[in-house]
Amino acid sequence: MFLKDKLGIPEAKVCIPSPTLLHFGGTPETTPKISKTAYPDADEIGSAFFTDLAACYRAELKALYDAGCRYVQLDETCLALMCDPKWQAAVENRGYKFDELLQQYVKLINDAIDIPERAEMTISMHSCRGNFKAMWFAQGGYGAVAQALFSEIKIDCHFLEFDTERAGTFEPLEHLAPNKSVCLGLITTKTPELENKEEVIARIKEAAKIVPLERLHLSGQCGFASTHHGMIHTSTISLNYRQSIDGRSPMGQSASYY
Repeated sequence: MFLKDKLGIPEAKVCIPSPTLLHFGGTPETTPKISKTAYPDADEIGSAFFTDLAACYRAELKALYDAGCRYVQLDETCLALMCDPKWQAAVENRGYKFDELLQQYVKLINDAIDIPERAEMTISMHSCRGNFKAMWFAQGGYGAVAQALFSEIKIDCHFLEFDTERAGTFEPLEHLAPNKSVCLGLITTKTPELENKEEVIARIKEAAKIVPLERLHLSGQCGFASTHHGMIHTSTISLNYRQSIDGRSPMGQSASYY
């Protein structure tokens, strides 16, 4: 309400961590610090931990709605990390079956955003494989989680890392639900090199063979600073963004820029 009433900003996006982050852990070798006193069965699929976590998120979303927020983004890195064989092995080593944990995460996210005001809110999801000080933590295309991520999770728009070969091809987008749109993260936030405008346009056209152009948007692969440490190429990233906007006009009916 403050941004709208005092500063004239019609809509602000609030970014919050996805609930999966509280369970998945930070590295393949570490496990989350969930109280065994409060949740002795926290490691089990369907435990009260997941139920309570979803309830906390619903309360937060309701509070954001009451404060005037109509656009929330979930920063969901876990499902992107689960595309990497080393993280898939970590899931198995923790005693989970990959598909069972994946479905638990789908249910957790869907339960977390299931509030009565949901129809009046836009909820997007950002997925990437790490951006801490321009580093990355995983590689592998979205195929391993495509059905769950693009079809079963009930959000409105996906912001997806696609700036390097580590993110794979556009083929997994065949699973995208018809009511969703995709923000193609073709503009890198990791290196100082400027994007080639024609190459960006060509990649958008390539994605449009799978997802209709009117459901495609263009964005950076990630943010300017994933943590308080910041990024090492922020000034160049700004140039990348400005140049990418100029890349829309040659396409005629163009993907919009986020």
